[in-house]
Amino acid sequence: MYKFILALYLSTFSTLYAQTSNRQSVSIILDTDIGPDYDDVGAMAVLHALADRGEVIPLAVIASNKNELVVPAIEIINTYFGRPELPAGAPKGDGASYGASQKWPEMLVAKYPQKITKTSDAPNAVEVYRKILSGQPDKSVTIVTIGFLTNLKDLLDSKPDKISLLSGAELVKKKVKHLVSMAGVFPQGREYNVYADSSASEKVFTNWPTQIIFSGFEIGKQIKTGLKVIANENLHSPVKDVYALSMPLSKGDVDGRMSWDQTAVLVAIRGVQPYFGLKRGKIIIEGGNNKWQDDPMGQHGYLTEAMPFTQITEVIEGLMMWAGKK
Repeated sequence: MYKFILALYLSTFSTLYAQTSNRQSVSIILDTDIGPDYDDVGAMAVLHALADRGEVIPLAVIASNKNELVVPAIEIINTYFGRPELPAGAPKGDGASYGASQKWPEMLVAKYPQKITKTSDAPNAVEVYRKILSGQPDKSVTIVTIGFLTNLKDLLDSKPDKISLLSGAELVKKKVKHLVSMAGVFPQGREYNVYADSSASEKVFTNWPTQIIFSGFEIGKQIKTGLKVIANENLHSPVKDVYALSMPLSKGDVDGRMSWDQTAVLVAIRGVQPYFGLKRGKIIIEGGNNKWQDDPMGQHGYLTEAMPFTQITEVIEGLMMWAGKK
């Protein structure tokens, strides 16, 4: 009986994340630290490209990084892809603040207009989350985090208010389908998004009430994109601008930038299969490091290699070269 139940559960889980041609559009909130690295820019391009294909409905792009150029950069990219109305938000309490060593956010704000000129002028991230989630159907929203876990910790800690009579944890449990997170090294290690706000990471990954899929450091490390984006003479976009500036200034990026964040967005929208496999269990955070406990019935899962990385690279880089609807 146990084997039958286990097989049925795993079959259901696999079907849930399988890519199908007739699946309905996924509703997504993207939470990003866009700035310390520039793969977030590529991830936003993937999000917008798939939105224009009708595969995803973006609900918001929210900053987990308090650096003052983060929200302006988000607005510039959203505007380029024809979605200037997408809500944004930023942490208002404690949180990390990191800029980009290549100074590409400075380049973007100098080249492109923006209405929000600094991150601190953006609305409270928790209020944005609560407003959006409260207005969505139950179990319908996928949250993708490709940065620090600050906002999600604050969301879980939030109390009932005029927006919703539910606490943050109750609201997440009621409205969120699952969480996809670019975080961790598997089966164990130390990764930037986890340790940058380690207390938030531990809180979220211990208490999050839905399933979590992790795209670990070891996955995106194998997928290098950007060379074709830069070489595309017909492409004129902030995405190309960022990669053209940053890649020559980044040691080790001669063959392309590692694409950690794009993998999380791709999986959140199209599903784990056929791109990856999934190892189920439970993540354990200790002092900014992560460990893994295998459990075939576990609430968590991390991506494993399935499709050759060269093929996934082609998929992601093709989406990054989308020029938007004209």
